[in-house]
Amino acid sequence: MAFTDRIENAISRTIYKGQKAPSPGKLASALHYSVSPGGARIRPKILLSVATACGDDSPKVADAAATALELIHCASLVHDDLPCFDDADTRRGKPSTHRAFGEPLAILSGDSLIIMAFSVLTEVAAIHPDRAINLLRILAERTGMPNGICAGQGWESEDQIDLSAYHRAKTGALFIAATQMGATAAGQDGDQWDELGSRIGEAFQVADDLRDALYDEMMLGKPVGQDDLHGRPNAVTELGVQGAIERMKDILSGAISSIPKCPGEAMLAKMVNSQAEVLTPMKWRAGHSSRVPGE
Repeated sequence: MAFTDRIENAISRTIYKGQKAPSPGKLASALHYSVSPGGARIRPKILLSVATACGDDSPKVADAAATALELIHCASLVHDDLPCFDDADTRRGKPSTHRAFGEPLAILSGDSLIIMAFSVLTEVAAIHPDRAINLLRILAERTGMPNGICAGQGWESEDQIDLSAYHRAKTGALFIAATQMGATAAGQDGDQWDELGSRIGEAFQVADDLRDALYDEMMLGKPVGQDDLHGRPNAVTELGVQGAIERMKDILSGAISSIPKCPGEAMLAKMVNSQAEVLTPMKWRAGHSSRVPGE
């Protein structure tokens, strides 16, 4: 089964469980709304790519890991869009969750998705207890404090920002989780996959800076110019458009050299190479264009 099908089927099953009666109907609807449509699903795809490269000997565990990671990501988007943070009206080409359902249900929806993420991993503990425990540990580390996406959001409230720590937590954390959890789901040591995830996350941050600076809201599916609006560091401001593109490609080149030895090493190198094309803004691609990857 293709990665996309595996991811969408697993997420749908999880959301359906959370909507079972008796449950509050509006919150049940908000859960589905917050994860659909799914954008590029890049993090769970990376996770499954790593799991496959490491043998993918327990697809149910890998699917649970991919689902948990994407639910955390979706929850973070719901919370990021709230008025107390980015105050974004749109996400993935439609009204953000708080615009569609109101702030209380948006907060509860994000909270519920976070809890669901950890619950999904407990459900595969009977298959591989040690793997499930390690997956829970990695997801917790890359979600909370001091190195997770919560820390990344927290840096924006500081008077002085440690730029490296900020980017590693806000953007890099879930990419590090993707590579570490993919290896762990397949029974390998996840710690040695930290650098690959970190480099992919760094490249994605530069690509996100490019999209924020160059695209309009209709093309991107969410508000643009947020970095300037909120006074955040931006690679385009520091390096220029071409310089940022070259920086992104250099980072991805380094990512390839960081891939640990595994049966699917060549496949992973090809996957990372393909990201350079996907993440490069359409105007600067050679000879063709394609749809902007959703977030």
